[in-house]
Amino acid sequence: MNRSLRTPTKRKWLPALALALSSGSLAFSVGAIAATDKQPEAAEQQKLHDIAAQINADNIERDITKLVSFGTRHTLSETESDTRGIGAARRWIKAEFERISADCGGCLEVYFQSRVISGEPRIPDPVEVVSVIAVQRGTSDPNRYVIMSGDIDSRVSDVMDYTSDAPGANDNASGVAGTLEAARVLSKYQFNGSIVYAALAGEEQGLFGGRIMAEQALADGWFIEAVLNNDMIGNIEGINGVIDNTTARIFAEGTRMDEQPNEANRRRFTGGEVDSPTRNVARYIDQIADRYIPNLDTMVVYRLDRFGRGGHHRPFNDLGFPGVRIMETNENYNRQHQDLRTENGIKFGDTLDGVDFDYAAKLTALNAVSLASMAWAPAPPANVTIAGAVQPSTSLSWDKVPGAAGYKIYWRYTDQPQWQFSRYVGDVDQFTLDNVVIDNYFFGVASISADGYESPVVYPGPAGAFRVGRDN
Repeated sequence: MNRSLRTPTKRKWLPALALALSSGSLAFSVGAIAATDKQPEAAEQQKLHDIAAQINADNIERDITKLVSFGTRHTLSETESDTRGIGAARRWIKAEFERISADCGGCLEVYFQSRVISGEPRIPDPVEVVSVIAVQRGTSDPNRYVIMSGDIDSRVSDVMDYTSDAPGANDNASGVAGTLEAARVLSKYQFNGSIVYAALAGEEQGLFGGRIMAEQALADGWFIEAVLNNDMIGNIEGINGVIDNTTARIFAEGTRMDEQPNEANRRRFTGGEVDSPTRNVARYIDQIADRYIPNLDTMVVYRLDRFGRGGHHRPFNDLGFPGVRIMETNENYNRQHQDLRTENGIKFGDTLDGVDFDYAAKLTALNAVSLASMAWAPAPPANVTIAGAVQPSTSLSWDKVPGAAGYKIYWRYTDQPQWQFSRYVGDVDQFTLDNVVIDNYFFGVASISADGYESPVVYPGPAGAFRVGRDN
C-alpha cells in the first residue's frame, strides 16, 4: 500500500474554486451573503482522524483468513460443523462481536436475525437464513441508526453448488472483516445516534439477509439515516489491468424507489432526481474521504449498483431507506463467482492472495469515520421546504432537530456533483438567501451539533427527505 499522506486533488472542486475567483461581480454576490453567526467549531475533527488511524490491517487480514478457513460459506452449506460451512462462520462472527462487546463493558447488543426462506429460484427448499447483528445504542437519539454491513456467504461458478470450496476472500469476507474492525474501534466511543454492525446472510441467493433486516427495521420503526453496504473492499488489481489502491466507488441511486405518483409529478417541476437521501449520503461520505482518509479519492457513481447487478443495500433502498454500496474501483472477474482452477495459465477463484489488506483497511476507515460523524451529528432536518419562484431570493424552512445547535444551507449549480456554496444560519428554522435565484441552483439544509458535527444535507421536499420511520 502507498502510505503517502498526499490527498488527491479532486477536479470536481475546481469549478467552485474558479467560480469564487472569476469575477468581481460574483465575488461581491458571495460576499454579500457571508455568514454573520459563528458556526460551531468543526471542519476538521481530531476524533475522526483518531478513528481512521486506529483501523488495523492486521486485524482485517486475520479475520478474512479465518472466514476463508470455513471452506465454503454458501447459504445452503453445512450448519452443524464447527469448522466448515455457513453455520460455523456465523457462530464465529457472533462470538467475535460478543468479544468486542465484552471489551467495552457490554456496549453491543448482539443477536442472530433469521427467517426460513423457501420456494425461491436459488433457495427452493426451506433454509434458515441467519444474519448476525450488533447494535451500539446511542445515548440521546437511540432510534436513529447508521448501519455498516457486509455479507457472509460465498459461492463458486454454479450458484447452487454448496459443497465445493468457495473461499470468498474478497467477496465478501473483506466486507465482514471490515465491519468487525469498525466495531472494534467505534465501540471505544459513545455516540448520540445508534450504530449497527451487520453481517448479512443470503446475498448470493437473493439479497435475503438485507431484505429481512430492512423489513424488520421498518416494522420496528427504526429511523435509518444511512446504510453503508461493503461488498468487495479488498481488490486493487482489475481485470482491465489497472492496479490502484487510491480510489473507491460509492454507488448511490437517484430517484427514490418508494416515490409516489404525486411526488414524481412535483419532482418534475422542482428537481430532485440527483438529490435523493441516498445521493446526499454518498456526497457526505465523499467529503469524509477528502478530509480524513489520506490518499483515497472516492467516485460517486450515479447508479444503484454495478450495471444490472445488485447488493445488500438494495432491499433498504426498496423500502425508502438511504443506502449506498462502498467497494473497490477495479473489479477482477476472474476472482468472482469462480470455481478454483487454473486455465491457460490464468488462475481463477476468490482466494487470499487476491486481497490487499491495507486497502481493505483504508475503506474500512472510510466507513468508520463516516459512521462516527453521522452518529455524533444531529439527525438530518425534517420537513425542509423551499420557496422563491419568480422572486429575486430563495427561502428555506425546516423543523428544528433535537440536539442541533444550528443549521447550514448548502447550494450548488444544477450541473455540479458536489455542494459548492454554504452559509451557516444559526439556530433558526427558516432563512432567506437574498439575491440567490432559485432557478439557478439546487439547495439543501444540514443540521449541526454544538461541537460541529454535521448531518447529511437534505434536499427540500419528498424527493430528498430522510423520512422512513420518522414523520417528514
